[in-house]
Amino acid sequence: MQRTTLRKALSAKLGQTRGSAGFLLAAAVVGVLVGLTSSALILTIEWADERLFNLRSLSYGLLFVAIITPIGIGISWFIERRWGPGIKGSGITETMVGLNLHSGYIPTRTVQTKLVATMATVGSGGSLGSEGPAVQVGSAIGSSLARYTNFGEDRIRSLVAAGAGAGIGASFNAPIAGMLFAMEVVLGNFAIRHINAVVIAAVSAAVTAKSLLGDDKLLSAPAHELQNAPELLLYLVLGLLAGSLGVLFIKMLKLAHTVRVSKRLPQIVRPLVAGLIIAGVSAVRPEVLGTGRVVVESMLSLDSTANLVWVTLLFLGVLKLAMAAVTEGGYGAGGVFMPSLFAGAALGAAFATVVTFVWPLATPVPGAFAVVGMAATFAAVARAPLTAIIIVFEITGDYGLVVPLMLATTLAMVIADYFDPDSAYTMPLTLKGIHLQKPEDIDLLDTVTVGEVMSYPGILAPTMTGQAALDYITEGRHHGLPVVAGGKLIGILTLTDIANCSDDLSAVQVRDLMTEKPITVVPSMPVSAALARMAALNYGRLPVVSDDDRTTHVGMFRRESVVRAYHRALSDSTGRHMYRDRVKQRTQPGASFYEIPIPSDSTCAAQTVRDIRWPDAATLVSIRRGSAVIIPHGDTTLRAGDVVTAFGTGESREELAWIFNQSEEGPDDE
Repeated sequence: MQRTTLRKALSAKLGQTRGSAGFLLAAAVVGVLVGLTSSALILTIEWADERLFNLRSLSYGLLFVAIITPIGIGISWFIERRWGPGIKGSGITETMVGLNLHSGYIPTRTVQTKLVATMATVGSGGSLGSEGPAVQVGSAIGSSLARYTNFGEDRIRSLVAAGAGAGIGASFNAPIAGMLFAMEVVLGNFAIRHINAVVIAAVSAAVTAKSLLGDDKLLSAPAHELQNAPELLLYLVLGLLAGSLGVLFIKMLKLAHTVRVSKRLPQIVRPLVAGLIIAGVSAVRPEVLGTGRVVVESMLSLDSTANLVWVTLLFLGVLKLAMAAVTEGGYGAGGVFMPSLFAGAALGAAFATVVTFVWPLATPVPGAFAVVGMAATFAAVARAPLTAIIIVFEITGDYGLVVPLMLATTLAMVIADYFDPDSAYTMPLTLKGIHLQKPEDIDLLDTVTVGEVMSYPGILAPTMTGQAALDYITEGRHHGLPVVAGGKLIGILTLTDIANCSDDLSAVQVRDLMTEKPITVVPSMPVSAALARMAALNYGRLPVVSDDDRTTHVGMFRRESVVRAYHRALSDSTGRHMYRDRVKQRTQPGASFYEIPIPSDSTCAAQTVRDIRWPDAATLVSIRRGSAVIIPHGDTTLRAGDVVTAFGTGESREELAWIFNQSEEGPDDE
């Protein structure tokens, strides 16, 4: 009843205003809510950090840590298993998926589950940060508010991005960096139509968080400046090292992901093992526990290399990254933002110490190098150079290191891109075979596959005479046909091949005239890629072979296929626009049409409609399977890849998405 009343109130205040004023007011509300939740997250983790530090000072302190840390990570694992996927890790990857693949839909329950899981993980000593979860929670708030007020899909995307930017703005008191992070990382573009909402939300969140937290709970650093022009060469070297460190961290995270999805170790054991490893390492280096914000601030404030041991600093930075990967591999919830800053700051301070030792005449300030190393390492990890540069300006309140920052982050990005094309946020998606494309960059022909438009014009046998083949080709008004033996493609015969024959066509066989080992395409290839291949070869047709067996013939891709693909894509695009317009219509408060895909590992795949426990507040409308639209009945069987269209409330959408995302191995297996 309370949720219904809240929804009605929000709809009355925001949903009825379809102009800019209501939309920007919604962005401000998102910012305030994100500021409040981020502040609660930061305060809880800070309180837990203090308690954990006090426990370590006791005679049996290490034993307490060895018990508490596995329990904390175990709580995150339990929440992930009980309430759905997307809880472990930073959450930024899940935000990108929701924004790009699910039209901005992020479940409302993410707010509660992610907050609790992060508090348990990081508060118990898990070596991750709170910034990534703040982004996911903020995005969930933006998505929920937009859906509750019946905004259209484009404005839902804007408020999701606004919530993401607000999460960074609140976590660092850095609204400009929050805006850039949302556009640069989450959205992947700087579309003007999204910027206003993102800026308003980021500023609102930063103001709210600072009023609640003050300055002592947020990352800060003193101002530094470039000492002399030759020092720029040192910053260039630091950028190279930072890029390498960023790549190392991504490799660690990739290994953690591989271990996590491995079935060799029971799932319940993984968080316990991760917690024990972190507790054991903390006995030697307690700095790895928690976010490490205080340690980072101390490194950023260093003004002398006296008493600094570069090996210790470098070891500490790498160890922090390793423990972050261990925490994530154990199903811990938390972000990689702060571990990247920690390791980068340690690298910068260590590098300054080495320079002093090797070049006694140099007087590098370790704090300045820590600041630049921090930004460059994060740029390499997140592939977000603008965010990395601006966040330093907002933390320090000074522009004295603008040139070193630009040089180091640029070089770090070049190094990182050379060795690994993925960021820490796109790497998990790549491992799953998901490659996000931005709608603005998608050609219509990218949305249709060869398998959807290929034709079956007939085949030729290799033992046919040339004359028989010519008669068959001309009768069907073809220009060429594949030559197939036993279902296997062995060549292609065209009118050009026949015209080049100087012998009697009745005396030669197709095998003597055909072109062997022709260039082929597969059914899963986008039409745009197949067309590019056909154009590059100046061919008018290409045989289609099976995805599983590249010798098995399954069809033919021709110029007519391209025309058919264009009309199909245009029809689908028009249908999507009509669907968006339909969603925008105010049918009844809180109800709308929505689409939910069925994942490949869903337990609902291969079940009939009547076997599914449909939410009470949802009405099944249709099922889209490839290019076909099915009007379902009780005996209709659902398949993996189907897109279900339903009409209902926001709660029914969340419940149905949860039902479809159940897998054979449980919700946490990837």
